[in-house]
Amino acid sequence: MKISFEREKLHAAFQTAASVAPARSPKPILQNIKLEVAGDAATIMATDLEVGIRISVPGVTVDTPGSTVLPIARFGPILRECTDEKLHLESDPQGTLVRGDRSEWKLPGENPDEFPNVTSFKEEKFHELAARLFREMVRRTVFATDNESSRYALGGVLLEMEGDKIIAVGTDGRRLAKMEGPAHAVNGHQTANQTTIVPTRAMNLLERAIVDGDGEVQISARANDILVRSPRFTIYSRLVEGRFPKWRDVFPRRSDVVKTELAVGPFYAAVRQAAIATSEESRGIDFCFENGLLVLAGRAADVGQSRVELPIAYNGPKISITLDPRFVTDFLRVLDPEKTFTLELKDSDSAAVCTTSDGYGYVIMPLARDR
Repeated sequence: MKISFEREKLHAAFQTAASVAPARSPKPILQNIKLEVAGDAATIMATDLEVGIRISVPGVTVDTPGSTVLPIARFGPILRECTDEKLHLESDPQGTLVRGDRSEWKLPGENPDEFPNVTSFKEEKFHELAARLFREMVRRTVFATDNESSRYALGGVLLEMEGDKIIAVGTDGRRLAKMEGPAHAVNGHQTANQTTIVPTRAMNLLERAIVDGDGEVQISARANDILVRSPRFTIYSRLVEGRFPKWRDVFPRRSDVVKTELAVGPFYAAVRQAAIATSEESRGIDFCFENGLLVLAGRAADVGQSRVELPIAYNGPKISITLDPRFVTDFLRVLDPEKTFTLELKDSDSAAVCTTSDGYGYVIMPLARDR
């Protein structure tokens, strides 16, 4: 194999692929990236046998097609430290030679045929949606997952796809994030009869891999795995096994609530200020709503106390609720500071429900008052 390539373009793709490869593995070849070139197309691949990725690399000139295996620990630093805009790579069974204008590196060779196959996207049934929307769905749900739970399969994001919409849900049992958006089902693709829980790690990879210019992504859920394709990449992942909570039951159906609209930026700032006087042992903040005012109060024996006042357009009975500020800020962090959201409250013992106008919902369970 003999190619020339633009260093920065390969480096960007290489970094994303390298995040999939395991740091340690009984199969040392998995700690490499496979580079495959055919015609004028170049693809790099990585896998840990649970998650895999294929990325198309632009800016590659192919003199001789073929494939090679590149060690992440050595080839990655070459791409990072070299300052040349273009590099040249030659590979044969004896090894790989990388040349710049005034530098070169010789790397040991491995048989690319021993690299595990990374599944490509050949599905005829899938859901298609805007890449930007899907990345936002991932960003707004993946933070609420929990890899430590043993009772439920909470270590991933549930994807429900039917007809003209897709719903993503993440929860750790103490809070739940849900977002839905429009999508197009191709050839009747749906997940109605199966539980499709995508591991947190794979969802983080998807958020990192998708860029604004990707346009559309296609998602195909199978019995035990899922495939996601954009114009640049295909990501494969095995699904999380187990039960997922009945998340629709978490969103309370109640009419006796008080709704108030809050500005994201000022509310986020007030929560961060109040959280200064909290600790691991006493991390709750009291949110006290009264006419025209929200008072946030934190206290911890070894830290001190905080009190922050925020004028708001609240018109209802006085309600106090204690919430974990980490859960509140996680929600606010993924919103536009210039936008608003609606907060629904009933009393100090009932869940707080936050919703936005673009299909996002977030439920936070209150903390005990005698914390």
